[in-house]
Amino acid sequence: MSDAQRASHHGVVRAVGAIGMATLVSRVLGFARDVVVARAFGAGPVTDAFFVAFRIPNLLRRLLAEGALSTAIIPVFTESLHRGGRAEFIRIVRATTGVAMVVLCVVSGLGMLLAPWIVRVMAPGWTADPPLVELAGSLTRLMFPYLLLVGLAALAMGALNAQHRFFTAALGPAVLNVAMIVSVLVLAGRMSPPIFSLAVGVLAGGLGQLLVQLPELSRLGVPLRPSSEWSHPAVRAIAGRLWPAVFALAAVQVTVLVNTLLASLLPQGTVSYLYYADRVMEFPLGVFGIALATAVLPSMAAHVARGERRALTDMLGFSLRLSVFVSVPAAVGLVALGHPIVRLLFERGEFSAADAVATTQALARFYRQHRMRRAAGAYAALRPWRGWYADWSATGG
Repeated sequence: MSDAQRASHHGVVRAVGAIGMATLVSRVLGFARDVVVARAFGAGPVTDAFFVAFRIPNLLRRLLAEGALSTAIIPVFTESLHRGGRAEFIRIVRATTGVAMVVLCVVSGLGMLLAPWIVRVMAPGWTADPPLVELAGSLTRLMFPYLLLVGLAALAMGALNAQHRFFTAALGPAVLNVAMIVSVLVLAGRMSPPIFSLAVGVLAGGLGQLLVQLPELSRLGVPLRPSSEWSHPAVRAIAGRLWPAVFALAAVQVTVLVNTLLASLLPQGTVSYLYYADRVMEFPLGVFGIALATAVLPSMAAHVARGERRALTDMLGFSLRLSVFVSVPAAVGLVALGHPIVRLLFERGEFSAADAVATTQALARFYRQHRMRRAAGAYAALRPWRGWYADWSATGG
């Protein structure tokens, strides 16, 4: 291994450490949030309504904002820094912000308008309970503007990550969790129904995710002010990258939708069991998997921009080995200790021992489903990579 490769690997590991630390803080606060929610509201129809309502804008956030948007913009931002210079980078950030604000405002407005019908599609088993559908629709309408806030936060995160600034952007979810905890503790007793305090916390957290990143962007001289330069070639390049990323993420999120739909046909509380189980399962993924993906993407994009294919191949292999090194023991630990973990985290207040058993059963099935999905995804990802590598090797690399 050359000194340059060793330095690149060390840089990724340091970035993973910084992001992982910020994400760990966020996840701990996230579990504190779930403990507060479980203690205050338990696992029943009211929490079912909130989790269905929150899942809708949260799903769009993963598809359009933090997930696909980050995947699409970071390579373009990184390339503009390496090839066009800082002035061009700022110009692209402003143009992208202008387009994103319009698109996200339109989607948020449509979501608020169509909230009751969206809930009926997401939870068809609730048609016999109009008050529950009405509650979920009201919560959905209140929380849809979160998509606009978190979309702009994702743009800020992309601009920071392209400059290899990771820690501040990774703190955004922690701000969301703090806002939701404070809202439940302060507002639950003052709102009717009390579950609306959680929706207010989501909006406050979305705003906080954006505001926490603006000071560092300002220090770097990158204003997040929109421009009307929508015809910039970089905007079209981002749009071209966005749709494949949306479809790739949609393949995973369809499972979430189907789980929610089927859970609405089962006894009350099932949606909440699935939510709490998913939170436990995604803890190691969030702390390490997302941190690794966030840290390695700008480096890989820089290698592509400079035409360094061999360095790109080395970075990909290093990232995959690092991922397996952590994910396999974490998966085994979750399967072996699922029930004690669930009891330790949630079994208090309105969350009963029976709720813990049901959540553990959901966690075990989530793990099997996740393992099969990861295996299929890895096979699909490796097929085109092997073909590209074979063609490249045939030409002498």
